[in-house]
Amino acid sequence: MIRLYDKNTGQYLGRIEEEAFRFLIDNLEEESLTDTDYYVDRPTLGFLKEKGMNEALVKLLEGAMGEGEEIEVRYEKE
Repeated sequence: MIRLYDKNTGQYLGRIEEEAFRFLIDNLEEESLTDTDYYVDRPTLGFLKEKGMNEALVKLLEGAMGEGEEIEVRYEKE
């Protein structure tokens, strides 16, 4: 399992399965090999939905964004 946090506030967002995490890795850009965060904005979220992101991850990211337009999530492997 992978724990996700709001990078800016440190707030725990939830846990995702390895498969959902692999989807993020495969579809989002990492800045370096040691990078442990992802930036997601509304257009990127729409792109990820079209690519088949699982519903649990969609809900988690949409909930984390709230009324905002973007979020930077940090992850930790359990």
